Amino acid sequence: MQSFIGIDLGSTTTKAVLMDDTGTVLGRGITNSRSNYDTACAVAKQEALINTRFTLFRQNLGHDSGDANKVEIFLEGLERNFRLVQFIEQLNDLHETCVRNTAGSRFEGKEKAVAEALGHLFDQLREDALSLFAPGAERKSDFFRDIAGSRYMHFGELVAKDTGLGFDLLLNVYDKSIIEVENRPPSGEMKNKFLEALNRVVKEGSLPFNAAEVEEPVKKALDVDIIETSVVGTGYGRVRLPFAKEFIRSEILCHGLGAHLMYPQTRTVLDIGGQDTKSIQVDPKGIVENFQMNDRCAAGCGRYLGYIADEMNMGLHELGPMAMKANKVARINSTCTVFAGAELRDRLAMGERREDILAGLHRAIILRAMSIISRSGGITDEFTFTGGVAKNEAAVRELRKLVYENYGEVTININPNSIYTGALGAAEFARRAVIN
Repeated sequence: MQSFIGIDLGSTTTKAVLMDDTGTVLGRGITNSRSNYDTACAVAKQEALINTRFTLFRQNLGHDSGDANKVEIFLEGLERNFRLVQFIEQLNDLHETCVRNTAGSRFEGKEKAVAEALGHLFDQLREDALSLFAPGAERKSDFFRDIAGSRYMHFGELVAKDTGLGFDLLLNVYDKSIIEVENRPPSGEMKNKFLEALNRVVKEGSLPFNAAEVEEPVKKALDVDIIETSVVGTGYGRVRLPFAKEFIRSEILCHGLGAHLMYPQTRTVLDIGGQDTKSIQVDPKGIVENFQMNDRCAAGCGRYLGYIADEMNMGLHELGPMAMKANKVARINSTCTVFAGAELRDRLAMGERREDILAGLHRAIILRAMSIISRSGGITDEFTFTGGVAKNEAAVRELRKLVYENYGEVTININPNSIYTGALGAAEFARRAVIN
């Protein structure tokens, strides 16, 4: 089967979309961006291929409406166990890397004790992984570094106390090792991981089908040869992508085309990513007619929200829900990332509620975006909002208010997969380069 892949290397996340020769999207993948761009691309692409296998599983298991719910229950269990297999593989890699990195002056004379402590620590991490990927378990992140890091800190403190070793030693070896592991995509034969995950699902005893009913469709899907026909890259870090120049496209072009593919009547596109904000005007074919971007700084973008989350000791995903609880909207003077922390602390010291401050911050971000939209030519029906910030309910609320205030009733499209818009456009460019 021919496949066409688009990769969007953003400042915070790298996305990939895989489509077939008809333009049908079969898989999507995302990973956190890193200093090693080759690895970020490889992991995002691998995630899109994994997601494609699940699409093929779903197709092979049939479309009988009576079995649809059972199919989804089975696929949820299969993916959960696949992620467990993958997570344990990376834990083992991290364990081996940590042991190797105990060599050095800081660990002199303590290598054996640290290695034994790491053995106890990783035994606990592997056991803990079973509960992390148990049915119904919730994780704050799906990225290995986020999950492994938080659990390593938790168990590391306990092991350090039990063994009498300083926690700083265990923390030091982790800091040296996690970058190495993160810059190595998960290895191993993908087919074997899926088969191991299938065996785990069967052993759980929660399989809604007879084992024989799912084994053949799954193995048949795994036997499909997915040929990487063409790959096109885009995004904030596109100049660093390991692609030839002819396989790189502007993120403006890709976001415009991607939004058009999702919503063919789109005429105006707003993308708020980690590092920049873009307003794009497209024609009925998705061709860019005009655009504007923010200036060089990341004010009012995802990075800004990330900084605010760090200042408030919150997760980025918690900002929107908290802002939705505001009683009033605080007036924010600046969306400058440099001064954000100082203004935030001053307002909190003056007794303002966190909810109201966050509501004001979200409004300030959207006001800045509205200025960029105005410079690009304003909003023409239909309007599509993309990028990671499009998942933030407080930002969406402020956007709807301001669009109505300035342009009246306008259709606003926000796709659940909006973060993949640039990668979608890149995949279509890859397909068009081969399929005329």
